[in-house]
Amino acid sequence: MQKRKPTSPVKATTQQFIEIDEIKDDIILMRDRSAVVVIEVGAVNFWLLSQEEQTSIIYAYGGLLNSLSFPVEILILSKKMDISSYLEYLNGKIATSQSEVVKNRLSAYQNFIKNVVKKNTVLEKRFFFIIPFSPLELGAAGISASKMNKEYIISRAKTSLYPKRDHLQRLLAKIGLKATVLHRQELVELFYNLYNPSATGKQLAPVDTYTDVVLSAG
Repeated sequence: MQKRKPTSPVKATTQQFIEIDEIKDDIILMRDRSAVVVIEVGAVNFWLLSQEEQTSIIYAYGGLLNSLSFPVEILILSKKMDISSYLEYLNGKIATSQSEVVKNRLSAYQNFIKNVVKKNTVLEKRFFFIIPFSPLELGAAGISASKMNKEYIISRAKTSLYPKRDHLQRLLAKIGLKATVLHRQELVELFYNLYNPSATGKQLAPVDTYTDVVLSAG
């Protein structure tokens, strides 16, 4: 009888390909001991503004970027919008409506939405400012940051990043842009949906309630 060749255990995991080491409060700690804060910025319907308002926003935004004394990364996420939940909402309204006129109008509106999505690619866009922290900001000790305690690195990252975060929020508010700092729950959901495109904006249960690794089918 032929002996089976022993198979070696799988050593590689998905986590090995992800640069994130830990998310604490609103700080993302990377494996190289760098860290970032993520600020999500609301959008402005630029084309509905007058020419003067457009010009004013462009100059104000340019002035904001030129006034920064620290580096930032601007990230734009675009993905095809999932309107299935909205169509289900309309179905519910049609089913519970007592007026035939309202039902007909809702049905016509629902068909209009379906046709728009079929003929055009409707994208959902999200805008982020990312402020980085480098372990080199710790001075000579930053060279061996990988050997330092994570809590100490996160503490020093907060000391460096929080004044920059607050300053950027104030500048964005001055030009009429709503800025929201993403905390642990929002950050986990953001990365979960990035690494699971089929999740289509899935909201997770409070992350503190999880006691094990969360895996999704497919």
